[in-house]
Amino acid sequence: MIRAALGCALFAGLFAGCNAVASQDEQIAADVSRAATQVDTIDADTLATRIAAGGVKLIDVRTPEEFADGHIAGAVNMPVETFDPARLADADPTKTVLYCRSGRRSQVAAGKLAAATDKTAVHLDGGILAWEAAGQPVVR
Repeated sequence: MIRAALGCALFAGLFAGCNAVASQDEQIAADVSRAATQVDTIDADTLATRIAAGGVKLIDVRTPEEFADGHIAGAVNMPVETFDPARLADADPTKTVLYCRSGRRSQVAAGKLAAATDKTAVHLDGGILAWEAAGQPVVR
């Protein structure tokens, strides 16, 4: 009888634990989904058009050495390793475009910006490599 009661208690505890894990997994999935919907990409040609129209703040999240080797005119260097979204508190995230070499680091930084502002952040799809491939100018 005691064994049966302990077995039931153990089963109930494991089952409750599974529900807690499932709930935690669901929350993580929701957070990832929310973050993904708050980061948009922009292609090089569209970015060039927006830059020509004015009002775009460009943030290059590569290292200072990469930035010095070539960057988009008007960009500000904020390496992803030390990227602090609070430094962009006054900027409109929808008019701020982040970029890096290929788009991976800028996507991370855009996620941080989106989370900090609870607004959609934008990064350059394919990074400066895509920018140059589209024939856009780079300051060297």
